[in-house]
Amino acid sequence: MYLEQLVEISTLENINMECKARLNRNDVAGWIKTIAGFSNAEGGSFFIGVEDKTNKLIGFSRREADNERNFFNNQINEHLFPRPTLRISFIRYENNGRELYLVRVDIKESAVKPIIVNFHNIPSIYMRRDGFTNGATYEEIIQMSIKSSNTQFDILESDETYAREDFSGLFAFHREHSGGLELTDKALMSLGFFTPDYKLKNGALLFRDKYDKSKTEVQCSVFSGFHKGSERIVTVNRFKGNITDSISYMLEFVKQRMNHTFIKLANSRVTIDSYPERALFEGIVNAVAHRDYFLEGTQIQIDLFKDRIEISSPGSFYQGEKIGKTYDLSKIISKRRNELVCGILVKCNVMEAAGTGFDKIIQEYMDADEQHRPYIYSASDHFTLVLPDLTYSDGLLADGAENVEFMPVPNGTSHDEKVLSFCYNNARKAAEIAEYLELSDSSYFRKKVLENLVKHGYLEKDKVAGTNYYKANRDMVGLG
Repeated sequence: MYLEQLVEISTLENINMECKARLNRNDVAGWIKTIAGFSNAEGGSFFIGVEDKTNKLIGFSRREADNERNFFNNQINEHLFPRPTLRISFIRYENNGRELYLVRVDIKESAVKPIIVNFHNIPSIYMRRDGFTNGATYEEIIQMSIKSSNTQFDILESDETYAREDFSGLFAFHREHSGGLELTDKALMSLGFFTPDYKLKNGALLFRDKYDKSKTEVQCSVFSGFHKGSERIVTVNRFKGNITDSISYMLEFVKQRMNHTFIKLANSRVTIDSYPERALFEGIVNAVAHRDYFLEGTQIQIDLFKDRIEISSPGSFYQGEKIGKTYDLSKIISKRRNELVCGILVKCNVMEAAGTGFDKIIQEYMDADEQHRPYIYSASDHFTLVLPDLTYSDGLLADGAENVEFMPVPNGTSHDEKVLSFCYNNARKAAEIAEYLELSDSSYFRKKVLENLVKHGYLEKDKVAGTNYYKANRDMVGLG
């Protein structure tokens, strides 16, 4: 028997079709690049259990078909990023009285491009053209990136099916923050949580009870002093769970470790927490809502210092201006990177329907002095909210910089004085120095500014846990 006897195949479909008798376990890259090529082009169909070129049916028993399907799915998850949109189904047929199955995979053109094949940490990009799969050209890669630049991770369709019992944590979170109201399936569907045929969106998976993948990973740290580079780390905790559990975990981590004090009034006293609970909650929810979930190997970071907390989220402000340090939080406008995630958080009454929620943070710090003003900054790959510790009387240190004196640096730059001032008391990472100078942490900056100062003895460079730290050489640099 031949495939044409089971599936109607036109000439055009034949070009966008590939057949494999068996999936080659020893050469996964040989067939998985075809799936990536279909996704980066116009889509296609991939049949397993069919002889290539002749389309003769080989077929599987039901158990063998399950094994092929599972192996296929596991390899797709491991080696393709982002996961392409595809449907896996079985085609049943009989041959000489035997019940046999084919595995059919229908691959859609991906809304997010390029789909990248990764083997041995070597990324490759493929394109399907005229029935063949080859490496994508430079121009094709540029066009793919332009076409998918506005695609959001959380609204893409997954291959998982909605079951209400899988989201008990989300429903409890909604009841807690909405006065006991119940979140209905109808409301979830209207938000785009799942499709009419109950396929979950990517963003919905992030709320599932047993979700424990790296997309929602957080890292919470406590430092003994004021800076990462030169202070002892007291605690480092990592957590992976669904979005609502992640929010609760970060809140509890900070609450258990922050300070409390009080001020005396005429007939009473008022308790003051390090961080107003409302401001802390808004900052954490904002980090979760606007996180770039496309970025692999990243996490939301909660860093507690002696004088402040820093809440950092992967990804810059979505389609917004890259800003340096600013205290004027009310003027920051950030477009939604994650429409579905934000919609669920708004429905749960923990996020404003418009804006970033920074106005609430400003209100909580309204009576604070200049040394206790919150601020935010956005770089190319992250944004950070800084909340001062209200129980630390000195407030935030003014960047820890000193007035310094030194002889002119050979081949020096206009940044030398600020670098040496910033690095006089504390060892700093290159990224910290660049951020302080409001520059890009580029190879040019490191070579022309930092390495030139190291070369001529003005900066001392030391490597700690694989990271370079820079500190002013006090034999060459003095206080002014």
